[in-house]
Amino acid sequence: MKIKKVVILGGGTGTSGVLRGLKYFPIDITAVITVSDNGSSTGKLREEFSAPAVGDIRKVLTNLSTLPDEIKDVMEYRLSTNSDLNGHAMGNLLLVSLLDKTKSLKTSIEYLSKLLDVKHTVLPLSEDYLTLMGETIDGKIVEGEENITKTHKQYKRIFYKEEPHVIPEVLKKIKEADLILLSMGSLYTSLTPHLICKDVVKAINDAKAKVVYICNAMTQPGETDNFTVNDHIQAIEKYLGKNSIDATIVNNSKISKYYIEKYRTEEQKEIVKIDYDNIEKENYELIEGDLLTTEDGTIKHDSLKLSSIIFSYLMR
Repeated sequence: MKIKKVVILGGGTGTSGVLRGLKYFPIDITAVITVSDNGSSTGKLREEFSAPAVGDIRKVLTNLSTLPDEIKDVMEYRLSTNSDLNGHAMGNLLLVSLLDKTKSLKTSIEYLSKLLDVKHTVLPLSEDYLTLMGETIDGKIVEGEENITKTHKQYKRIFYKEEPHVIPEVLKKIKEADLILLSMGSLYTSLTPHLICKDVVKAINDAKAKVVYICNAMTQPGETDNFTVNDHIQAIEKYLGKNSIDATIVNNSKISKYYIEKYRTEEQKEIVKIDYDNIEKENYELIEGDLLTTEDGTIKHDSLKLSSIIFSYLMR
């Protein structure tokens, strides 16, 4: 049987959560990751080396690795010193060192993939030094991914300061895909950065593959307050084009009042509501599942349950 090809577009934490389980299924995965993060360790290295952001790529490589957890933990370990190295993740330093040597982020990822025994493909969206920009609904222009998140505003437009040059292999992988996944994660800073690239949008719309959006479980303070499932879809199709999404995977887990109140008061986050009437009017296919877990004290997607739903849809 021919192995099915899945392309997933996203950023760090959300996409990593999907890939943690999806890597165990008999499919060929290509993860395309944004490179405009300018916060924390990533931001410092980005400025120092005038390089694309590597932090989200590190997270994805760690979660796709088949090595023991003890070794993968080293990638995520952050140095605690009184020097300029303080706060840097070891995986970030490895990637930037390889980039400094190879002059290619794509090649650097290939080298580190071999070291981490990653069986799938990870590609940066671009090799460029890209600055993410946002225009809020009240007309304010915000520069930089970190500031877009920290401003806690809703945005009517996300764009790049520079003209993005998408890696040709990204477009080739989208063209060859059997399924295109739009990953959960930050709507404005993890997923939209892919969809403001005209070449990516054209490749998705020209592809034969079905397009499936994995909807976020929780809203983001300021950015997506009160957003329903359909609101998320419409925000994406604003860039991708009307009726570009074939199906949306949503969570219908019953979460205890304790966790709902905890997230509401401590993080100003709410469970994303499924607005069935609006989704039915728009004629989107809804794939529901009990997908959330609170085992570690946080609300997050159960990676294996989510991956099972994705694989089932793919194998129809």
